[in-house]
Amino acid sequence: MLRFEQAAWQQGLARIAGVDEAGRGPLAGPVVAAAVIFARPFLETWADTPLRDLTDSKKLPASRREFFYDLLTSSPDTAIGVGLADVSEIDTLNILRATHLAMARALAQLVPPPGLALVDGRPVQGLPVPHRAIVRGDSQSLSIAAASVIAKVTRDRHMTALAQIHPQYDFARHKGYPTRAHLEALRRHGPSPAHRRSFTPVAACLPEAAP
Repeated sequence: MLRFEQAAWQQGLARIAGVDEAGRGPLAGPVVAAAVIFARPFLETWADTPLRDLTDSKKLPASRREFFYDLLTSSPDTAIGVGLADVSEIDTLNILRATHLAMARALAQLVPPPGLALVDGRPVQGLPVPHRAIVRGDSQSLSIAAASVIAKVTRDRHMTALAQIHPQYDFARHKGYPTRAHLEALRRHGPSPAHRRSFTPVAACLPEAAP
């Protein structure tokens, strides 16, 4: 889980950020990105800490994500940046460019900036620091795994808050993903301000889409 960080250290780079996102697929809500830097002395002993079981957030139950989120955000050995792109930006830019914007915003919160960002997935345009893209990086890099947890929990909490504003969609349960219940609520009530109108299932429920 540290081979990419160690390779960067060997190149003389001291501050390495892991970057990941949550929320590209849902029909509603923002896309959220997180960037996490671990202090190097901590990483040299991480296997003896509760973070030894940290991995890709998609492989963790919600209770474990919350556990790791609390550990990471309270630790003096981590620097964390969070960025998001809202629904209007997603609809204007498209989801890929909005995701890249959220990642850039997360990295911009890290001061001083990292010398390198390890990014889950494909290469990203517009980041403020050099980066290395790693497919399935959230299961290969501890820094990316940490970022995946921060992004996921942050977005889930945001969607739970949106459920209080728009209770008819049950965002707290499905977090905006296109479940059968969500699609049925969308057809019944039409899109809310939190929905992504550029996404086909949402666009199909807009008044102008009616025959």
